[in-house]
Amino acid sequence: MNSKEIILANINHEDPPRPGLDFDRNRISDFLYADLKPYNYHQKRWLEGDREYYDDEWGNIWHRMTTGSQKGEIYRPFVKDWNDLDCLQTPDYTHPDCAKEMNSLFKQPTDKFKIAIVGGWIFDNARYIRDMSVYFFDMAANPDELNRLHGIISEVYEQKIHLAGKNDADGIFLGEDMGTQTGLLFSPKMFRYYFKSEYARLFSIAHDYGLKVFMHSCGKNWAILPDLLEIGVDVFQFDQPAVYNMPELSDLLQKHKAALFSPIDIQKILPTGDRSIIESGALKMFDIFKGGLIFKNYLDLSGIGVKEEWDDWAYHAICDQISKNLPGFTY
Repeated sequence: MNSKEIILANINHEDPPRPGLDFDRNRISDFLYADLKPYNYHQKRWLEGDREYYDDEWGNIWHRMTTGSQKGEIYRPFVKDWNDLDCLQTPDYTHPDCAKEMNSLFKQPTDKFKIAIVGGWIFDNARYIRDMSVYFFDMAANPDELNRLHGIISEVYEQKIHLAGKNDADGIFLGEDMGTQTGLLFSPKMFRYYFKSEYARLFSIAHDYGLKVFMHSCGKNWAILPDLLEIGVDVFQFDQPAVYNMPELSDLLQKHKAALFSPIDIQKILPTGDRSIIESGALKMFDIFKGGLIFKNYLDLSGIGVKEEWDDWAYHAICDQISKNLPGFTY
């Protein structure tokens, strides 16, 4: 099997010869990634002391410590007052040039699985455009305004999905952090009221193009995983798989023919710096999710205090286990 076939076999639980792999730094990756560029948008960045400030395509201003995480946090949301919503200039993804780089990369001969990175998603963008603390108040007090904002954001993601589908992608990757260590940031009822039908509509458009839906989400979202699987998520990208009961998660994914796409847990295992714990954690995931698993590395190791060497321990443990089961596999 080639890389694309291995990824599809893991997603569909069709007896893959090995887990999928997605590791940077010249290690094995079964994926080819490309993103979309908003038309006529150029990001602004500037330094003030030890802080870097930058804008995003929605007009929000972010800041970060120059020695800290890559993303940082919101500094000034665009919609400070609901009257600002009338002035929101949405990013434009209708122009063919938005997919110029993707088209150039994806049209080249490859046996890898091609993923279009579509950015955040409805909740992800809305909570920053409005500011998270205010946003949760809006969920209870301002449903009409919030639904209007969600609709505006959804139209942008629909544009992105069409571009991905028309430019030879095999899947889309979205990011939607909805959980804490113990549960959702809002009730399952709120999810079903505000998001479920619109997610389903967008996922349906993706599936009409033959695209697989990869969804990143941090935290423990167990209460709505069946909803998300029902409406079309094909792969969950979790960075903290140990926050779940992993055997139960594996059973749920197998039932719905969906896969887990994950590094070794970035909170409980990788940061220990203990080689035996990291290697045994990798092998535990290998055994629990076998047949529906894609391993990856975490992209911001410095942001979680993890050394590259520790990440390599996980990678080698995974590849050594594959070698035992798949003669001829080399890395």
